[in-house]
Amino acid sequence: MQTQVETRESFKLLLFASLLTLVLWFIPFASILTYPLRLFVTFLHEAGHALAALATSGGVRAITLDWNESGLTYTQGGWRLLISSAGYLSTTAYGAGLLLLLRSARHARLAAIGTGVLLLGITALFGGNLLAWLVGLLFGAGLVAAGVKLKPSIVHFVMSFLAVQCLLNAFYHLRALLYLSAFDPSIPTDARNMSDATGGWIPPIVWAFGWSLFSAVVVTGTLVVYYRSLRPGPDALTSAPSVLLADKVMSSNPRV
Repeated sequence: MQTQVETRESFKLLLFASLLTLVLWFIPFASILTYPLRLFVTFLHEAGHALAALATSGGVRAITLDWNESGLTYTQGGWRLLISSAGYLSTTAYGAGLLLLLRSARHARLAAIGTGVLLLGITALFGGNLLAWLVGLLFGAGLVAAGVKLKPSIVHFVMSFLAVQCLLNAFYHLRALLYLSAFDPSIPTDARNMSDATGGWIPPIVWAFGWSLFSAVVVTGTLVVYYRSLRPGPDALTSAPSVLLADKVMSSNPRV
């Protein structure tokens, strides 16, 4: 269990990672530097579809990525409603879960190695084109190597930065999905797939809005939990008077 001191230090690191992300937004051509991270988030999105298919007794034929930051997951069987929803929601869930896990620096290595192993496994089993293999292998092997070789503080920062990138890119993609669902619903998207799966009774914009709302609730809940963990608990409030009382008792006893 993390201590309040660990959580405060992790929060400072999170603020720095968020500030760095904001700075990169305003630097010309910085998008070139963050392009691999956006491909990483796309890979996580597609991996969410694949894992949902496997979890609902379906199969996965391949995961492919495109240089324009889009991707496709070819599945068969399984629960279509959950599979189509899993892409955007899994990216948000991963980023939020990573933030909570990283409240303690000791979990950074585990998060890096666990994510790397998962990426390598999915790539080996379902990598369907060159870009999917490049992203999966580079990030997978890189995170495993970072978790094993780098200093804990560096690993902690790297994973915090990835968590911020996942959440921000998830909302960016959802914003694009809302626009497409509202103004060009004929374009194939996850929301369009959900609409088709329900016989067209629920239009794509409803699914896009629902996923956006769910993601907002998850992130808000995560930040609330994070904020509460920064506040001193009742044990911390009562520990100081107890120590002072013990000191007074000790000082009142004559030395032998």
